[in-house]
Amino acid sequence: MGIRVIAEVGCNHKGDMQIAKDMIRTAAVYARADVVKFQKRNNRELLTDEQYRTPHPNPANAYGDTYGAHREFLEFDVAQHAELMAECALNGIGYSTSVWDVTSAVEMASLKPALLKIPSACNLHFEMLDVLARDYSGEIHCSLGMTTQDEEAQIVDFFEARGRAKDVVLYACTSGYPVAFDDICLLEITRLKDRFGDRVKSIAFSGHHLGIAADVAALALGAQWVERHFTLDRTWKGTDHAASLEPDGLRRLVRDLRAVEGSLKYKASEILPVEQVQRDKLKWRAKPKSVAAA
Repeated sequence: MGIRVIAEVGCNHKGDMQIAKDMIRTAAVYARADVVKFQKRNNRELLTDEQYRTPHPNPANAYGDTYGAHREFLEFDVAQHAELMAECALNGIGYSTSVWDVTSAVEMASLKPALLKIPSACNLHFEMLDVLARDYSGEIHCSLGMTTQDEEAQIVDFFEARGRAKDVVLYACTSGYPVAFDDICLLEITRLKDRFGDRVKSIAFSGHHLGIAADVAALALGAQWVERHFTLDRTWKGTDHAASLEPDGLRRLVRDLRAVEGSLKYKASEILPVEQVQRDKLKWRAKPKSVAAA
């Protein structure tokens, strides 16, 4: 399998189904990404009553008077996710979503997408992980931001005990929006490969940084998936837009990853055909001595 690129819409659709569908088409047709990913939350289950009733910490990004109202405004129901999944199929791109709680895991597993994502914030929610291990047969992708190495081992052990570790993709990730280059820590990809590479399906990279240079390096280090937040306009209201790629950034990311992936190989022969032409014209060779001169 070649490098796979996930365009994470998350809640950058601003609660608007038409924007969400436009983003699917843009990621599929213009950028040629492999998967579009959304988010699914049951906010009453995920938040305490106090959290639900408290105002958004950044009112400029709020879509409701309380944090709960804000989150509900951005939430799509199961039927809408099924509609988004159909839109993805229509445009030849994979559909996925992150799940943040048990109810959402059950609901999204019922749609049977090819992959579901466990966000960094929820990777120790073992009741939810058990639902995915038991009731969902697709790939289980798991981000490891803000997670200790002991906790990483617990997660892998958990899926191994249930016979599902070979369906798990682990993502090196730094949880921040946006993340400075000093904090991306790409060598975590190598560490995860060394520690878990033979125990899980593959190792991946989820980035919240600016630009696309680090993603190419992630590929060179062995990441088989690259996930980036995606928006149609980085100036839109919302927390994640500033750490997201706009359409042309996503297009260039996919282009560069595919090009670099094609270059990561050994020469098929000592002298490649493209070199042979130049060798015949330019390569210095000692001239044979004549018999007379000898």
